[in-house]
Amino acid sequence: MEETSTPRAQWLRGVLDMCLLALMAEEPVYGYEMTVRLAKAGLDVADGSIYPALARLRKRQLVEVERRHGGGGPARTYYRPSEAGMRMLRSWSRDWSEFATSIGSLITQTAREES
Repeated sequence: MEETSTPRAQWLRGVLDMCLLALMAEEPVYGYEMTVRLAKAGLDVADGSIYPALARLRKRQLVEVERRHGGGGPARTYYRPSEAGMRMLRSWSRDWSEFATSIGSLITQTAREES
């Protein structure tokens, strides 16, 4: 079977929950706004990926939700990390930093060997 998604899309799928918690940690945010902010950061994520991830985070009690009425529009659900979510974000951030450093070292070493 041929793989059709890009490596970048696969990587993002693996860290999407962490990215969403990081966005929420800045300020409470609603789903579509998360998609826009991720895109501005160069991470294209479809709405269809955001909402299942938010449901996972809710099920694990890593986020809290608040319904806010919009300015004439429908109410929006805003998300923010729970205390457990902030602990998880800090843990994932440490893990990510170590992982990225390891991958970076490996890639740098391989590039030097090929030069």
